[in-house]
Amino acid sequence: MKVDKAGVMQIVVTVAAIVLILAGMQAAKAIVVPFLLSVFIAVISATPMFWLQRRGLPAWLALLMVILAVMLLGFLLASMILTSVRDLTGSLPVYEAKLRDLTFVAVAWLQDLGIKVSVPVVTEILDPGALIKMVTTLLNALGSLVANGFLVMMTVIFILLEAASFPAKIDAVLGGETARFRLELFLKNLKHYMLIKTMVSVATGVLVTILVSLLGVDLPLLWGFLAFALNYVPNIGSIIAGLPAVVLTLVQLGPLRAVMVALGYLAINMLLGNFLEPRFLGKGLGLSTLVVFLSLLFWGWLLGPVGMLLSVPLTMTVKIAFDSREDTRWLSTLLGAEAPQKQG
Repeated sequence: MKVDKAGVMQIVVTVAAIVLILAGMQAAKAIVVPFLLSVFIAVISATPMFWLQRRGLPAWLALLMVILAVMLLGFLLASMILTSVRDLTGSLPVYEAKLRDLTFVAVAWLQDLGIKVSVPVVTEILDPGALIKMVTTLLNALGSLVANGFLVMMTVIFILLEAASFPAKIDAVLGGETARFRLELFLKNLKHYMLIKTMVSVATGVLVTILVSLLGVDLPLLWGFLAFALNYVPNIGSIIAGLPAVVLTLVQLGPLRAVMVALGYLAINMLLGNFLEPRFLGKGLGLSTLVVFLSLLFWGWLLGPVGMLLSVPLTMTVKIAFDSREDTRWLSTLLGAEAPQKQG
């Protein structure tokens, strides 16, 4: 059997290069994460900036208005994160005391039913510590990004300043019409995804805030913010956002209100995530459900919580890069949602 040594060597070199790139990204995570977040913000901000320019505003004024809006939102976000972390950590002893009382009630009720359980077992099941720790970890990660807000904002400004010249640079680099068309289609799909996902995430956060406020749950702005941020995480984001709120409601207000909060989260995510969002997004993503879930795990491991939030856009970028070369197009096919149609 004849072995194609050149082909094998090319595969080995490619795999080694990918491993080195990933190791470099993880080692430079402190720089890579703010940069990726800047690109994410710039992609969202470019749409209103170009819209203002089409309405007759000078480019500098449109850029200034968008930057001021982003800075205002960043300031409000930073204030909410810091306040939420302080309130959550300050109220945690109260919630733990209420949880102990709830644990004894639950144990007594189960024993009356003839089920032999111990207090430590029920405490382990109802322990909100893991969920609260997960929430504070996410908030601290976002808070560290807010602390680097000047770096992120300056990067956003420079990206938006260069946005108008991107088409000419793409023509100069790619040359061929086919490659340019694919890249423009990718950028169009990416901006469409980001815009729709952001609008749906904002609606989710607002509805969750209203829901928990009406039911009297503590820290409604925190749960609304988590619902907004984690809505970017595919498949499991809404579950992660809802669990801490349900557990807190159980501890604070009892089982009935906890069930009402859980049903409210379910209704909001069914309406927005399973009905409205697919209707507006359509099939533009071109990623299979399995790839979306695996990308969530991979980018979360590589870049932390922000990698989870940006897992779909990052995977779409990798897919378009694979699709641009003949020898890697099979990888793009594996990442896609549908198998290519056979000719003839």
